[in-house]
Amino acid sequence: MNAPMNASVNSLGIDKAPAETRVVVAMSGGVDSSVTAALLAEQGFDVLGITLQLYDHGQAAGRKGACCAGQDIYDARRVADQLDMPHYVLDYESRFRDGVIEDFADSYLRGETPIPCVRCNQTVKFRDLLATARELEADALATGHYVRRVGGPAGPELHRAAEAERDQSYFLFATTRAQLDFLRFPLGGLPKAETRRIAQRLQLKVAEKPDSQDICFVPNGSYARVVERLRPGAAEPGEIVDLEGRVLGRHEGIINFTIGQRRGIGIGGTAEPLFVVRLEPEARRVVVGPRSALGRDLVRLTEVNWLDAEPLPAEGRAVAVKLRSAGTPAPARLFPAGDGGAELRLEAPQCGVSPGQAAVFYQGPRVLGGGWITGAERRDAA
Repeated sequence: MNAPMNASVNSLGIDKAPAETRVVVAMSGGVDSSVTAALLAEQGFDVLGITLQLYDHGQAAGRKGACCAGQDIYDARRVADQLDMPHYVLDYESRFRDGVIEDFADSYLRGETPIPCVRCNQTVKFRDLLATARELEADALATGHYVRRVGGPAGPELHRAAEAERDQSYFLFATTRAQLDFLRFPLGGLPKAETRRIAQRLQLKVAEKPDSQDICFVPNGSYARVVERLRPGAAEPGEIVDLEGRVLGRHEGIINFTIGQRRGIGIGGTAEPLFVVRLEPEARRVVVGPRSALGRDLVRLTEVNWLDAEPLPAEGRAVAVKLRSAGTPAPARLFPAGDGGAELRLEAPQCGVSPGQAAVFYQGPRVLGGGWITGAERRDAA
């Protein structure tokens, strides 16, 4: 469990006895959220579980049958029954479609590489569900995310998880300071193996359930097929060209490509491997080149969420930045820009910087915030 901010309060940092502290747990039906609920119930908190029905499997993925969340909802309910706690299922399907799935499809049409999990946390979970938890007179909303909420001199801070391999802070960069005040992440200090052991110790019915690997509404990993179903005609063919504009081949839709991609381009016989360097959606053109052409050291951002109590100074601030969820933080300087944006100047060029992805800023283990990438370039380019 995350350490309390004050020795006089309970383990969630709330100045009440556990039995008088109502906690809503976002229960997805998986091991992590189930253990979160079980640990809080074991400590005597007034726990209430909520599971969100977010999408229809047939509508989103083109398959016939029941709602794709059906088994997960059933699993969450079984755990809640086992823990003898109230459990509610909320139909957020229209909110999820409008705020996440539609945005996902439109982002691909713009030649971007979206991260729907961030949008889901930003809108459906940490905005809508948090508001519902407040309506239920809860003192906190707890989730099974692997991230830590740590007390700082100016209030709660967002920190990476104790186990680096499980850290989910990149996906939570849009969490606001006000939201962080209400949120709790009981698993942030635990390794995943310990979470599994707790599930087995408590004999939870989902103890052996495998972790989810895919985006929830793209269960087979085929993003392009989902976009085609949501936006008929999205997979329009076009040209694959080199950096000088010479036509090297044809493609079946830019939605099949992302910046930095090497495999699946379909162009052979070149002196060195080709990578997707740029997407030009209006011209339906995929631009390819050598790996050396991918480097970018100036990154433009929008919708920046800044978590530090002190505003970002005009002279900039040194940060470490992750430009992809699996990337390694790179040194950079962050400068404010107009309309809630910012500009990153990297110390060394980074490859595969793609519009639609997030840039998340760190200072050691602390998350300072993040923003959405709108464009990138090489400062020393001719």
